[in-house]
Amino acid sequence: MRKTSSFLALFAIAFVTVLAPFGRLVGTLYVLIRSHETTPPRHLRRVFALTEKLRPWSMIEVFVLGVFVAYVKLGDLVHIGLAAGVYALLALTFVLVWMDSAFDRERVWERLDREDSPDGARRSLAGAVGCETCGLVSVPQPEDPRCPRCESVLHPRKPNSVARTWALVIAAAVLYVPANYYPVLTVMQLGAGAPSTILGGVEELVTARQYPLAALVFFASILVPVLKLVGLTVMLIATQTGQVGWLRDRTRLYHIVRFIGRWSMIDIFMESLLGALVAFGSVITIQPGVGALAFCAVVILTMFAAETFDPRLMWDAATPTGSGRNLGTPANDRRVRA
Repeated sequence: MRKTSSFLALFAIAFVTVLAPFGRLVGTLYVLIRSHETTPPRHLRRVFALTEKLRPWSMIEVFVLGVFVAYVKLGDLVHIGLAAGVYALLALTFVLVWMDSAFDRERVWERLDREDSPDGARRSLAGAVGCETCGLVSVPQPEDPRCPRCESVLHPRKPNSVARTWALVIAAAVLYVPANYYPVLTVMQLGAGAPSTILGGVEELVTARQYPLAALVFFASILVPVLKLVGLTVMLIATQTGQVGWLRDRTRLYHIVRFIGRWSMIDIFMESLLGALVAFGSVITIQPGVGALAFCAVVILTMFAAETFDPRLMWDAATPTGSGRNLGTPANDRRVRA
């Protein structure tokens, strides 16, 4: 059981630090090169849509902060020398952040947009639906409700949004208890040491007078998960009760929750690095605990919850004729598509 848990945790870390960033970079480069052709191939739109879905799961910049935290914590135990790979990782992070800020995704979609798309889907606004992948507003065809630009399936609202989000939020809240109760890390030095929880790690940093680092870990590992769970719960309750107040603020809260979710992985990256780098036999041993796996599951579940929630439902529920409708049910999808 322990080996299976360790394998799942390692796979999750490898996916967000290696597979997702690599797939996103290769896919984006391929799309940019082929999009300059006179008639871009049709499959480019699906490739670009896949790279956009990988974007929130590419966590190189979060991993760099985890490396920094691990470097500071190891500095008290051993002497550490930085190799060329660390500087290459910093350069990669800088390039990725620069790429995100300079990348005009709408212009790429316009290049990939083919002229043979159904004209009727663009001229009329009756029954128009916004694509969740590329943002194009079009009217879905009854026989094939797909976006004419990126070919993603169109939904007036995300199917079963409220029910799926509630399930993910409840599961994350249940796992949040063992994530904070059980140790996330055990450091043994010359036979002395004890397991440490997330809050215990923050207390150790405060005791060592590393206040900025303690604030970073507290914010990413304790405050952010609570904010995500509370924020999603508030939005779900407000949607189901048809609350009309603070709609813009609740929409901003949704985008904040969706953005900050990935930064909770800092602690997971730090613990995985400490366990992988420190191997001094009986002198010093560092092992991740059960709490680390539970906390990793909390982060992933809350990220999925933010993706499955549809903020448009808050506005639907607040309208005089929209209370109780368009709550992401399959019946509503069939009614609008017909």
